[in-house]
Amino acid sequence: MQSARVPAIEFGSGSSSQLASLAQAYGVRLLLITGKYSFELLNNRQELLQQIESSELHLVAHLQVSGEPSPQQIDQIVAAHTTQNIELVVAIGGGSVLDAAKAVAGLLPSGESVMAYLEGVGRGEQYDGNALPFIALPTTAGTGSEVSMNAVLADREKGFKKSFRHPALIPQVAIVDPDFLASCPAWLLAANGCDALSQLLESYLSKNATPFTDSLAESAIEKMGQGLIPLWDSQGADAKAREAVAYGSMISGITLANAGLGTVHGLAGPIGGLFKIPHGVVCGTLLAEANRVNIEVLLARDDTSIDMVAERIALHKYATISEKLGFAQQSDSIEIKLQALIEGLRGWVELMKIPKLSQFGVAERDLNMILSLSDQKANPIKLTQAEFAEILRTRW
Repeated sequence: MQSARVPAIEFGSGSSSQLASLAQAYGVRLLLITGKYSFELLNNRQELLQQIESSELHLVAHLQVSGEPSPQQIDQIVAAHTTQNIELVVAIGGGSVLDAAKAVAGLLPSGESVMAYLEGVGRGEQYDGNALPFIALPTTAGTGSEVSMNAVLADREKGFKKSFRHPALIPQVAIVDPDFLASCPAWLLAANGCDALSQLLESYLSKNATPFTDSLAESAIEKMGQGLIPLWDSQGADAKAREAVAYGSMISGITLANAGLGTVHGLAGPIGGLFKIPHGVVCGTLLAEANRVNIEVLLARDDTSIDMVAERIALHKYATISEKLGFAQQSDSIEIKLQALIEGLRGWVELMKIPKLSQFGVAERDLNMILSLSDQKANPIKLTQAEFAEILRTRW
């Protein structure tokens, strides 16, 4: 069993006050990348800037990005700053902002285009791992990008969403301050929370799961069960819920890096590459139905299946998920637990008003294209194309 490296983690309310003191250990000349709109919503944004200004750090540039970063955007930032002797990169923002900064930190030393390394669509060159130190401060709880090696980039003109991926891109430090979630609008808390929950469920159910990832995922799934709906319902005001969901999101980044993902993310990548739809919304809208289809197919497969043991383990894990999320009791039968999980996830999706795909222009005519670009990653059971398509059809 192997484990991917994780950053030094500073977690807890007020932990963002350590930004300047931690950053100074990695250099002086700083490139700051923040969200174009999310940073303006932060209650303590001025304090963060003041930290930098009153320290020995020199702010070379403060860039703001919005939406999912494209390869062209990354290349433009790198080209504009590669000769400015930047020593470290700090990002304050959601998953897309962290991904953009992660890619920039990885490319500034060489000035190379990200298309040299982007998996599946790039030139297939081997990245040498020469990256600048990177410090990540997530302002949302969804992707777990602050602890992962993936910088996810999207090009909708070419219809792809792919990763620049290398262990050297993992941040040196992740500063996870749950108080940042107090400034998130409710719809964003819902979408990002569903993304994090999807990552936890998929990595827990993954064919590549280990006792290490299982123990982390179980603790984080339980936290998400305790915190996600109270966080959404309070619109970020519930401090205990903020901490629970921020923890769940952070752990989801660790478990996905070590165990992989499944059907929701196998579909979300192509959909995000083809349509202008927030990643968390895709994950949220598919959350309940993808797991329903998985459960129904697992129950329907006969006992002669070549993966019978793994499939039975997956069903028992689904029962554990139902307990951890608070949908069922330990004393309930496995059948009750599985049904309660399906109904509970559906109830959450409906309660949080996660939009359907049709609201973003996705329709039946797009089915074959989406399926042709999708994969099931490490899903615990191989779905047929018809079963895979059913997940989408229920959320048009």
